[in-house]
Amino acid sequence: MVAQSVGGGLKLSLRDISVAFRARGGGEITAIDRLSLDVADREIVSIVGPSGCGKSTLLRLIAGLVPPTTGEIRLDGHVVALPGADRGMVFQSYTLFPWLTVQGNVEFGPRIRGRDAAYCREVAARFIQMVGLAGFEHAYPKELSGGMMQRVAIARALANDPEVLLMDEPFGALDAQTRVFMQELLLDIWQKTPKTILFVTHDIDEALFLGDRVYVMTARPGRFRDEVQLDLPRPRTLDITMSPGFVEAKRRVLHIIREEAEKTMGLETGLSGQGGYRRDGGAG
Repeated sequence: MVAQSVGGGLKLSLRDISVAFRARGGGEITAIDRLSLDVADREIVSIVGPSGCGKSTLLRLIAGLVPPTTGEIRLDGHVVALPGADRGMVFQSYTLFPWLTVQGNVEFGPRIRGRDAAYCREVAARFIQMVGLAGFEHAYPKELSGGMMQRVAIARALANDPEVLLMDEPFGALDAQTRVFMQELLLDIWQKTPKTILFVTHDIDEALFLGDRVYVMTARPGRFRDEVQLDLPRPRTLDITMSPGFVEAKRRVLHIIREEAEKTMGLETGLSGQGGYRRDGGAG
């Protein structure tokens, strides 16, 4: 299945991507199998699927942190081979430098790219303001809440002015109230900055609320089983989650994920007694 882009011009293209890892007990495990995807400029694409299906691996491929075993990734027509400032990544864990202040963390990317101090200060101030942390410039990560730390992480990623923002369960560790706030904040930032976003999540409501399209992955090896095109108006408010279109899309995605999760549990149960691979990648 080739996932098609919508809207603006083509920004990101993956063709026949496969990833295989060496298992600790010998042999290989295929994490992603012949996956293709086109993403348009300024599109938000959400990716959901059962645990272990390769969602995070897919983002790490695009980030240049993991090389594909086969296939090709292109951003703005250029082959992706290594990490670069044109891709910003936000992880689930709070990956801030604890010895730097909020301002120091946000300035970090431009500074290591050789930008002058005045530019770094201006960029940091702009994105700190955008994520609602003005007044906390001189605070250290240990002095911030979880939601505030993730806002710093988003500001730090944006400070490099990436073409694509890759988000791997960025709100997964937050309480429900903070999570909703962060979702609305992300959409507000997206409205103000011309970014393309790939968003991995286990939360189906989150995927539907944020995305222009939602892709549902199969159990390992990860492939795209379904594409859900969301004809929901923007800008979005939480009221959209009660609309008939949202509810129907949620029912469709839930049904598929349940089927794929059952396959995953059946596969692991079946292999555990046959010398197959355990969940941890070792030999059973």
